[in-house]
Parts: sequence; structure tokens; C-alpha cells
Amino acid sequence: MRTVPIAIGMTVKNNRYKHMKLNNNIEKFESLGNNHIGTSKDTPMRNDAFKLSKEEKIDIIKDDVRHILETLGLDLTDDSLNGTPLRVAKMFVKEIFDGLDPDKKPEASTFENKYKYGEMLVEKNITVYSTCEHHLLPIVGKAHVAYISNGTVVGLSKINRIVDYFAKRPQVQERLTIQIVEELKKVLNTEDVACIIDAKHLCVNSRGIRDIESSTVTSEFGGKFKEKGTRREFLDYIKLETKF
Repeated sequence: MRTVPIAIGMTVKNNRYKHMKLNNNIEKFESLGNNHIGTSKDTPMRNDAFKLSKEEKIDIIKDDVRHILETLGLDLTDDSLNGTPLRVAKMFVKEIFDGLDPDKKPEASTFENKYKYGEMLVEKNITVYSTCEHHLLPIVGKAHVAYISNGTVVGLSKINRIVDYFAKRPQVQERLTIQIVEELKKVLNTEDVACIIDAKHLCVNSRGIRDIESSTVTSEFGGKFKEKGTRREFLDYIKLETKF
């Protein structure tokens, strides 16, 4: 009869435990991604995120994209594909993920509300182009933002720029909605800020369930917007049809 030394038996048992734990973690992370669940209201960033220059990042990403395409079996000597790795790398760093760079954060100058406008200000139908952080596919939709001045106002285009800044990064829609509201609270020094986003996720529309009709609506209400009447007024403004 063959016997297994206790130390070896314990090692086998530990390895099985580690393997089971790894599989459970993989299943957990896949479940989070497939169900489009975010884990933090702050964009998860490493401490060394800005150690490399943009050009260095482009050079590394270019090689990685080339490796992915070659692994898929594509011939990158073809004229149409030859420049794709560099194009994708530049797009990642300088365009669709440009909002990861804190230096790109818009300076939102505020002004004294000298005309004493005391009602709600709504900026609606702001175009949102973002990227799902789970599958790196587009999120496309509209944001509706409102605030009630407590003595200061912000230029209208700055609201659009704040939306665009936080959208230009790997995102989940819930986090994007919260980040827009939190930033405007800081800029305007008021809790009375609200945001609603209605968007289509291509990770739902073009893969998986492939439901091209569905969209996702998220909202964040601060201060007076938590009151039923104020929230209802905001929602009514959004419904107004704008024609020129």
C-alpha cells in the first residue's frame, strides 16, 4: 500500500485550495464584468499611472495591439492593417482615454450670480461618448445636468467639458454619473446638483444578449434635488422638446 508523506499531502491540499480560490476569484471578476457592476466611485488607478510619458505609453500599447492582431491570425503586412497598431495606441492615449490624465481636467471658472437668477439651470442632451471598462466597447448616450445656484454660476460649455472629461476613460455608467455631480458640487460650492444619463452600451447591444433596443438610465441627485418637487421639475424640463 502506497502512502503519501504528511508534508506532501498538505502541499497537495494547499495547492488545491489555492486553485479553487483562484477559480472562484476568476468567476467573481467575470461575473462583475458580465453584469456591468462597478466596484468604486473613483476610477481605479495605479500609483505609478503617470510614470511613463504619453509617447512611451503609445509605443508599448502599439506592440501589444500588434501582438493581439497577429495572435488572431491577421497579416499586418497588409496596407490596410499595417498602421492599425499605432492608430489604436494613439486613440487610446490621446482620445478615448484622455480623461485619465488629470492635466486634461477642464478649468471650470465660476462667476458671481449678479443677475440673482435663483431658479434651476438645466443643460440637457449633452452628448456622451465613453467606453465600458468591462469589455472596452463604446457607451453612447445623452447626459442631462442641472444645478441651483447658491451665489455662483459656471459657464454652460464647462458643464459639457466636465461630462466629456469623465466620459473619456474606461467607465461604468453609475460611476460616471456620480463623478459629474461630485465635480460640479466642488466647482459651484453647492449640494444642489443633479445628473441623469441615458445611454446605449455596445457590450449589451453588439455582443452577449445583443439587445439593440435597450438603454441604461442612471441618476444622481444632490441637495434640493432629493426633494420630490424639485426632482419632478428637473424631469419635466428634460422632456421639453427643443426645436430650431
